[in-house]
Amino acid sequence: MRYVLPTVAILLGGTAAQAQTPPSAAELARYEGLHRAAHDGDQATIRRLAGAGADLDARDRAGRTPAHVAAFASEDGALEALAEAGADMNALENRVYDVLTIAAVANDPELVSLAMELGNRPDLVTSVYDGTALIAAAHLGHHEVVRRLIAGGAPLDHINNLGWTALMEAVVLGDGGPDHVATVRALVEAGADVAIPDRDGVTPAQHAEARGYDAIAEIIRSAPQD
Repeated sequence: MRYVLPTVAILLGGTAAQAQTPPSAAELARYEGLHRAAHDGDQATIRRLAGAGADLDARDRAGRTPAHVAAFASEDGALEALAEAGADMNALENRVYDVLTIAAVANDPELVSLAMELGNRPDLVTSVYDGTALIAAAHLGHHEVVRRLIAGGAPLDHINNLGWTALMEAVVLGDGGPDHVATVRALVEAGADVAIPDRDGVTPAQHAEARGYDAIAEIIRSAPQD
């Protein structure tokens, strides 16, 4: 039997990760204060402005705080300076993304680990799909990020509003290649529930088999069963 995803799900596969929007050139040109310092990685200015009472969680027009801007710019030092000054590491911008999910989508393992060390919760519900950083990383096959999120305590079996877990996304939105194979292996070895189906009752293993993802199907089929 061939299992076919609903058309809406297929379309979402091409847009979900793209929902994140880094600051545009025009927005960057307007930045000043902490937003400018965060983008530039200017830790000294961050500390000076924070000491002078600047709003550490000020928002730009897209709801991005300086911490979000630092994450989009991969400025680890700026993020550390903001956190040390008391910035909210769990703030969500207008598209409902936090620093951790931004780092996960960018495939930045070091920033992922740093964000969690600075207090960004790996169980935070993010994106318009009510997902998590782990689901976002699994969708994209960012297996090293997936491993770090698992080690940090990310919930393995969170179900988003599409009805999918991280494991399901790695299968139905993945390409079956080495990165997604490694992602599925990391999730299964960590104890992800391989039996959770989608809303149509189709399991991750069945989806993998229907797509010809033999390596992924074998990993899932070989998972210990309760």
